[in-house]
Amino acid sequence: MLRVALPNKGQLSDPAREMLREAGYPAAHSARELVVLDPDNDVEFFFLRPRDIATYVATGQLDVGITGLDMLIDSGSDAEVILELGFARSAFRFAVPAADVTDDAAAVLAGRRIATSYDGLLRSRLADLGIEATVVKLDGAVENAVRLGVADAVADVVETGTTLKQAGLVVVGEALLDNQAVLIRRTGVEPSGAVDTFVRRLQGVFVARSYVLVDYDIRAEHVETACAITPGIESPTVSPLHDQGWVAVRAMVPKREVHRIMDELYDLGARGILVTDILACRL
Repeated sequence: MLRVALPNKGQLSDPAREMLREAGYPAAHSARELVVLDPDNDVEFFFLRPRDIATYVATGQLDVGITGLDMLIDSGSDAEVILELGFARSAFRFAVPAADVTDDAAAVLAGRRIATSYDGLLRSRLADLGIEATVVKLDGAVENAVRLGVADAVADVVETGTTLKQAGLVVVGEALLDNQAVLIRRTGVEPSGAVDTFVRRLQGVFVARSYVLVDYDIRAEHVETACAITPGIESPTVSPLHDQGWVAVRAMVPKREVHRIMDELYDLGARGILVTDILACRL
């Protein structure tokens, strides 16, 4: 049985459970219990604190888990990313009081006290940048650390930056990490059929969310041009219609481009253009 760790709360929880529901794991949609068994799919879900998931997966007791890339790196656990999930995007950034902002972020931070709740991640990035500074480890929000005098700057995961601005802080330098949700497993573990199936289902969700099916009728003499507009994944399906000289075409197209594609097909002479959502997919 595949054992999967899921975040039990926070910004990772709802998107992770929704993705798994779309992937055919309805049991994962409820986090009311600590452990949920999905016998139909031979999976057992464990709902854990997001910060602890990398640690549990690294022991090998759980096969895979969904957590944030920032939390994986911060934990220092012996686990690796096997799939980027694309939600809960943010950035790990430095922020300082507005009066301290300069073009040289390293100079502003060198020798200063930097508060963070991601001390492992921060120490790693400071070493990469060659910056010597004192790391002040805090649990939870760090925005008030400067105002309260326990730090000179902060390093935190930033989505909009609104909270930092309210605390009188300004983001400086480049992002130290582009963060998102990731699927992880213990480092160096040989892939198994159960894990491969789990990954393939999640990849199918990406495709289903990103593509739609387009059906339309087109004159036979225009079919090559039409197929160039809708090439599909391998190639479009083309079927003759009862009326001589007309064919029906079906193809997958990127959802974000579907209205432009429909306009081009209509201008070419296509009619009966229909768009259908994709609920599940395997490529």
